[in-house]
Amino acid sequence: VMLIWFFVLTVSGIVHISKNSAVYAALNPYYAYRFFEVHGFGSLFILGAVFLVVTGGEALYADIGHFGRTPIRLAWFTIVLPSLLLNYFGQGALLLKDASVAYNPFYHLSPSWALYPMVFLATMATVIASQAIISGVFSLTFQALQLGFIPRMKIEHTSEEERGQIYIPRVNWILFVVTASIVVGFQSSSNLAAAYGVAITTTMVITTLLAYFVMQGLWNWPRPLAVIVAVLFLLVDISFFGANMLKIFQGGWFPILAAGTVYLLMTTWFTGHEVLEKQMKDYVKPLKSFLEDLDMRTVTRVSGTAIYMTESPTTTPPAFVHNINHNKVVHKGVIFIYVGVKAVPHVRAEDRVKVAKLPKGCHMVLVRYGFMDRTDMRAVVRILQNNHLMFDLADTTFFVGRDTLIPSHSVGMSKWRDRLYLLMRRNSERATKYFNIPPDRAFEIGAQIKF
Repeated sequence: VMLIWFFVLTVSGIVHISKNSAVYAALNPYYAYRFFEVHGFGSLFILGAVFLVVTGGEALYADIGHFGRTPIRLAWFTIVLPSLLLNYFGQGALLLKDASVAYNPFYHLSPSWALYPMVFLATMATVIASQAIISGVFSLTFQALQLGFIPRMKIEHTSEEERGQIYIPRVNWILFVVTASIVVGFQSSSNLAAAYGVAITTTMVITTLLAYFVMQGLWNWPRPLAVIVAVLFLLVDISFFGANMLKIFQGGWFPILAAGTVYLLMTTWFTGHEVLEKQMKDYVKPLKSFLEDLDMRTVTRVSGTAIYMTESPTTTPPAFVHNINHNKVVHKGVIFIYVGVKAVPHVRAEDRVKVAKLPKGCHMVLVRYGFMDRTDMRAVVRILQNNHLMFDLADTTFFVGRDTLIPSHSVGMSKWRDRLYLLMRRNSERATKYFNIPPDRAFEIGAQIKF
């Protein structure tokens, strides 16, 4: 369908270019300069409208995480970009010949009999193109989750071969509700254009600023070179950004409101998690000293292996403390697993797991994932059984902490943000599902904590 779509765009553009070759003069930048010189400040309104021809390209960067650079570059430079350029030049040639069709030049490129087939094809292409945005949202959500900026949620991996192909049901429903609301609220694509322009130009400016830090910190470019490259991009980005800022009150306020809401939720979750960790310090002790001071004569050693998920490799998991204090038991095999996320997309399987011995016959397992890797305790258990420790999964219990937070007084955040954090926490995915822990092997244990 997409190949047919771009073929039709190319052919319809070439047909009208051949009828009016004067449109090639648009390649001369003098006319752009002359336009701004004649129309002055009013040119910004036109620049804001013209910018809409480049929207959609920002989705390419989000989808690189799914498909890699080579397929994106190949599709863009060999099919998409040439087709779009030829079609826009065809529209320009048509307008030079007949300015009365300026209200909708695209559909006037085709004969009258082809109107309905073109509407149908355009609708199909739009539905397919929307998948690029949806996939990008899934990818960004997953990375934010791995970096600890949003609550855990259900993630379905839709491919055995491709790690990046995922589906997040909750995010998909949120997208549906928001998109339907926007369509009902704005009612037409022309009203939505202002919101779209503000969203994309802001994204472009932020991307350029982030690229500068990548040039400096990751690629180790000399600062003068990084500044020159960033400024060249910013000259273009800020020009479009300034032109679209004129549309703030025409619908441009919506993406700013949406971005502010997402930022508030992400920072609330991240800050709330830090506050909770400080609160939990009163309930936990250093793991090594806790094990050394543990009097095994006061507890019963039971058969089997216990695996405790811990949020820090140096502190005692509260679930382990609760099990000893209330049940007075310690399993013969005790494994503490800490899962950390590195600032790289993927960590190789052979580098993922490290095992260290602890007092009382216990072991600490450090598991490292990239921010695009799937957390999977079943796979970790297989690595441990094959390379490090001997134990039977059928005789193993995963102990997962699930503490209940009780609102009391604000600690580090305002009271309304405390309640927002608690609401997000209650609706987050259970650790057993997120870490892919066998449900028949999981045991949740926790306590009530004032927050």
